[in-house]
Amino acid sequence: MGNNEINAILATDCGSTTTKAILIEKKNNEYRLIVRGEAPTTVEAPFEDVTKGVLNAIREVEELADREILDGDNIITPRTDEKKGVDLYISTSSAGGGLQMMVAGVVKTMTAESAARAALGAGAIVMETIASNDGRLTHEKIELIRKLRPDMILLSGGIDGGTVKHVVELAEVIGAADPRPRFGTDYKLPVIYAGNKDAREFVKENLEQRTDLSIIENLRPVLERENLEPARNEIHDLFMEHVMAHAPGYKKLMTWTAVPIMPTPGAVGLIIKAIADTEQIQVIGVDIGGATTDVFSVFQNIFNRTVSANLGMSYSISNVLAEAGVENIMRWIPFDVDRKYLRNMIKNKMIRPTTIPQSLKELQLEQAIAREALRLAFVQHKSMAVSLKGVQQERTISDAFNQSATGESLIDMMNCDLIVGSGGALSHAPRRNQAAFMLIDGFLPEAVTRLAVDSIFMMPQLGVLSTVNEKAATEVFDKDCLIRLGTCIAPVGKGREGRSCVQVAIDNKTIAVNYLDMALVPLKPGEKKQVTISPAKGFDIGAGSGKQITATIEGGIVGLIIDGRGRPLELPEDAKKRIALLKRWNAALGIYPEKTQ
Repeated sequence: MGNNEINAILATDCGSTTTKAILIEKKNNEYRLIVRGEAPTTVEAPFEDVTKGVLNAIREVEELADREILDGDNIITPRTDEKKGVDLYISTSSAGGGLQMMVAGVVKTMTAESAARAALGAGAIVMETIASNDGRLTHEKIELIRKLRPDMILLSGGIDGGTVKHVVELAEVIGAADPRPRFGTDYKLPVIYAGNKDAREFVKENLEQRTDLSIIENLRPVLERENLEPARNEIHDLFMEHVMAHAPGYKKLMTWTAVPIMPTPGAVGLIIKAIADTEQIQVIGVDIGGATTDVFSVFQNIFNRTVSANLGMSYSISNVLAEAGVENIMRWIPFDVDRKYLRNMIKNKMIRPTTIPQSLKELQLEQAIAREALRLAFVQHKSMAVSLKGVQQERTISDAFNQSATGESLIDMMNCDLIVGSGGALSHAPRRNQAAFMLIDGFLPEAVTRLAVDSIFMMPQLGVLSTVNEKAATEVFDKDCLIRLGTCIAPVGKGREGRSCVQVAIDNKTIAVNYLDMALVPLKPGEKKQVTISPAKGFDIGAGSGKQITATIEGGIVGLIIDGRGRPLELPEDAKKRIALLKRWNAALGIYPEKTQ
């Protein structure tokens, strides 16, 4: 079916707890979201059939749209008339825990890291990385593989034409572990080999009988280049053939969809990448969930994704406390709080993950935790989103064992054009100002950066739609999914409190902001203004210390935020002074109801 014939699109996302369905229609030559429905996911007992939850979510869409989509348990496709059927049905899934992978490589900071980037970009959660030089003994690696039971293993190592010894040893370890898959017992675990082509026959000898071995192009054929796309495509294909095919009800669901079901995070990454490519901008995206926080970025046309599998707002909320420490969480709370009360609140959230804050005080505590989860996830992302390691010196892989190979982070906040947030803490914040402030505190944007949130979390469905009809995906993302919060202007540098930080000339008036102050200027969605930004001496807005720039900024539901707190942001250690500052910033940006300031 040509794209011109696709007028009605049904898309579902089977999450671990909820299955979401959206209906998109083409009206007046543009695609728009019509309705959204949801139902509990039914991958576990007593139903053990994911299609039951899908059908329940579609029935809600039928009722809301006053349209007949189902004929019994079958989706009517293609359409028979305006009120009956759809032209296209597609789906994503993270039910059953999503795609869980192990990766193995010869050098931990080189080929093993490239393998992790390939797996993460394909939408997987990387459970563990094994490397020849990771310090583990052979029996420890074997025990780890047996214990974790991943859905799939990606094995890499060695440049083409280089030494084969170390990658063959890794293949022997995987073969000795004789790994069993997580779902089903009647099939072999998929293993993808994407390493030195000279080692293929040796790898076959070790793994062909014990595993379902796929051999593809080397993901690091030379030190200077990564070739991740073949590995990512193979991961997608094997995810459908093996993992999803053995999850309850997926065989049936796969017969309904027009294109292969895609892992939810991989689909979100696709829409982030599509927006970066379409607008030719540098983008950061984040999805903060209950168990994990995913960060996506496109810088210098290079896409990266990381999963912080231990940072979330419900199931993993205690891990945020453990990793950040109580002091780092408390620094964002605008009132005195007892440490014991904070810890108890976090533990209660972990054992009752579906609860939401019942008071303003609880909301402020939860949003403080969200800031730390975002910050820590971004730190992890920056450590993975790096230029290739090991290319500065001429050497073989075997020479690299005792050398620390470092790559520079690709993330350049001074040139970041857009930050997109999604997940309950951001998408469902009571005030959009709160979502904007959490993004600013979590990512610390520099210079001029646009901020946005996903309205109702439909990025996964739009991601898989972008592979079929990019026009439909980008139009709905732009008009119905993306809620533009506004623009943040943030000079880099340090100063003295009360001294000038930056001046912004807009509409024949000048807004002056001192160091450690913030200001909010109303600027409606769709409004664009040319502004002149004049940083004080010692502050940089992109052109150098103290140098003025002219920029076009976009408005949003929140407006223009001028952040004079400097970069890096340092909060006072004195509790009274810190709380006074937090209250001042909250009041300036209208974060909480006025009576609480």
